[in-house]
Amino acid sequence: MSFTRVTEETSHYRHLEKMSVQEVLSNINKEDKTVPEAIEKVLPQIEKLVSAISDKMLAGGRLFYLGAGTSGRLGIVDASECPPTFGVPHGLVIGLIAGGDAAIRKAVEFAEDDREQGWKDLQECNITEKDVVVGIAASGTTPYVIGALKRCRREGIITGSICCNPGAPLSDEADFPIEVVVGPEFITGSTRMKSGTAQKLVLNMISTAVMIQLGRVEDNKMVNMQLSNDKLVDRGVKMLMEKLSLTDYEEAKNMLLKAGSVRKAIEAYI
Repeated sequence: MSFTRVTEETSHYRHLEKMSVQEVLSNINKEDKTVPEAIEKVLPQIEKLVSAISDKMLAGGRLFYLGAGTSGRLGIVDASECPPTFGVPHGLVIGLIAGGDAAIRKAVEFAEDDREQGWKDLQECNITEKDVVVGIAASGTTPYVIGALKRCRREGIITGSICCNPGAPLSDEADFPIEVVVGPEFITGSTRMKSGTAQKLVLNMISTAVMIQLGRVEDNKMVNMQLSNDKLVDRGVKMLMEKLSLTDYEEAKNMLLKAGSVRKAIEAYI
């Protein structure tokens, strides 16, 4: 399978420093509009990965995201948003980044080049065949991610991948590869831009679709969300009032806070 690193190809735009602010913003926006179209082309691949993850998680498994740099940070963001949004335990969806937690805020030099460390990081989380590991790398060539997925497959662990180059080496190590080819970046090689946007959108799709399959959403509501601030409590109260046709806000609020979640409050009322 041929490999073309389109993420490193020269930008379609020249002399960015001579553009007005309006031109810079307009051209970035023009490029960003192409990302959803690129994702639409790989929806069947995303569906296959979601189905595989859902099956494993329904059987008691976990979901791991593994990446370096921007890709690793995006995986951590998506994983960290699952507990408050869907009320699942911390540790059900786990994001790992080359260089460890320190790399979330500040780049750790050469961490992504260690082909063995990804598997070591997974071992520290007691990875098993019940789990699924999704490697994220815009280039599709990151040793930290490739090495981990290669070892996962050897150990019988289901793997997926998200990258932005066609025929990438990373895809060869994934049972369910996803290649969102968004083309050259506005600033040549700056994959935090369109490639990062593409990865973020795909991760949103994966986690949201999986959580719906796990029964963590009712109708179009986050009925299992954590009541971690006043805004979410207010949202929960309104959900409860709508669902149970209640008219007294304070009564609904007391029910919600006593139960701990919208779902539990509904179950207790019924």
